[in-house]
Amino acid sequence: MQRVIERLLNLLAFLLDAGRPVTADEIRHTVAGYGQEGDEAFRRAFERDKDLLRQLGVPLRLAPTDAWEVEQGYVVRGEEYALPDPGLTDEERAALWLAAQVVRMGGQAPDPGVLFKLGGAAPAFSGAPLGADIGGAAEALPDLFTAVVEARLVEFDYRGRLRRVRPFGLVHRRGHWYLVGPQTKEAEARAFRVDRISNLRVGSRPGAFTRPAGFRAAAAVPEAPWDAGDEGVAVTVRFDPSIAWWARRQLPAGAAVDDEPGGGLLARFTVASVEPFIGWMVGFEAAAEVVAPPEIRDAVLAHVGEP
Repeated sequence: MQRVIERLLNLLAFLLDAGRPVTADEIRHTVAGYGQEGDEAFRRAFERDKDLLRQLGVPLRLAPTDAWEVEQGYVVRGEEYALPDPGLTDEERAALWLAAQVVRMGGQAPDPGVLFKLGGAAPAFSGAPLGADIGGAAEALPDLFTAVVEARLVEFDYRGRLRRVRPFGLVHRRGHWYLVGPQTKEAEARAFRVDRISNLRVGSRPGAFTRPAGFRAAAAVPEAPWDAGDEGVAVTVRFDPSIAWWARRQLPAGAAVDDEPGGGLLARFTVASVEPFIGWMVGFEAAAEVVAPPEIRDAVLAHVGEP
């Protein structure tokens, strides 16, 4: 099968590059994959390849090789084979570029020229490579995996308080690991960022608790990183029209959003963890502004070094 695919690609590339009708004999002696076969073997292989190309939607046609129309050859016209302009918007191109950066074929980054073929260049922020830090350096991870698998109770310090937790699961999201489970005497599972856990102690008894049937640890981890925490600060943020579409996609589901004249957004939502929220705001640079409360606005300005 691999030989067939290679031969098909070679044939298609030759036909597109030739730009004129070429005879079967020329194909046989030029395209890699045909040259070593006898007359009948070549005929059978070439007939199969022609059928496969046409089934794939390639407009393979017969056309005269010269003005006298004595001999016929095969041709694939570039204008017939090329895809029409899909008419992508700037937002759709940006989303496609992000998806291509995250999902890579064979570990290879996509060719920037691909986006030019789709009607535009990659976004201005495309220079920095994207990747997910899986948090492998978190020292507590091996012990926490053991605690989850063997249903052992765990105890640790978190945000200045001692926590005793039944570890139901571990979830990786946005570059961080989260331990998910209810605290002692609580029924509702909570999420704890693993890199903020200190003084971890794992219980000695396996099977110390039973995980509820159908429990999904991922459902307990907030989508936004600033939703995991205990601070509960109500913020108001104004987004410029240039990035309003992008901000709208990242806002939490419960955010109150008002459209402003000119295409901007005014959003009001609760921040459970201020530090990651500030990091998110800094990524918008001057295109987003914290309107309230004053202490969060001042913290953002201090982070970027503005008076």
